[in-house]
Amino acid sequence: MEEKIGKITHYFGKIGVAVIELTDGSLKAGDKIKVLTHDGEFEQEVSSMQVDHQEVATAKKGESVGLKVDNPVKEGNEVFKVA
Repeated sequence: MEEKIGKITHYFGKIGVAVIELTDGSLKAGDKIKVLTHDGEFEQEVSSMQVDHQEVATAKKGESVGLKVDNPVKEGNEVFKVA
């Protein structure tokens, strides 16, 4: 089962970090996410994330979180939590 939780708003290619705006759900370390890219999709586990440059364990709807991603992403890519 998948639940849409947000979208990519920025991607820092040199360090492989994406900023996800949580529009529809929450996210916590250990969750598995799926990112729909323009040329496919990939899944990964959230190992750590930051809000305003502070390490956090959970983030809720309305927040923007930064996390390291395994593959390049683009602004507007949708992010889902995989159950």
